[in-house]
Amino acid sequence: MTRSEFDDIRAFITAEANHAGDLFQVARTLLDDLEHATMREAILRSYYLRLLTAARATVAAEAAGAPEPLTFLKDELAKRGQLPKEGEDVNRILADARTATALVASLEQRPMRTHTPKAHRRCTGAGRTLPR
Repeated sequence: MTRSEFDDIRAFITAEANHAGDLFQVARTLLDDLEHATMREAILRSYYLRLLTAARATVAAEAAGAPEPLTFLKDELAKRGQLPKEGEDVNRILADARTATALVASLEQRPMRTHTPKAHRRCTGAGRTLPR
């Protein structure tokens, strides 16, 4: 979900004219999205683990003097359709790698922003509302 979708949901939840059934629908949608994000994260983690394993095996094969140490890495890249194509511009591939490295370094330097909910007082009477 995008940040604006989360903002829309927050606004919907804090609106005074909501019905309980509407909130249950929002909750179901959020749970579905969370489940999808969790599955996607698990898939990406497995891809990362396979690529990391292939990279480590490549370095170990080179250290052991294997005749084709890149076999492990090439095999994993081929499975994902990521091997450079014949005649593909090598400089573009290297530029992409430099850009990705810089992006990851930038992301690692900045802590993730999280939403910190404002403190609200509980309503004790039927006529009182929470501050916005």
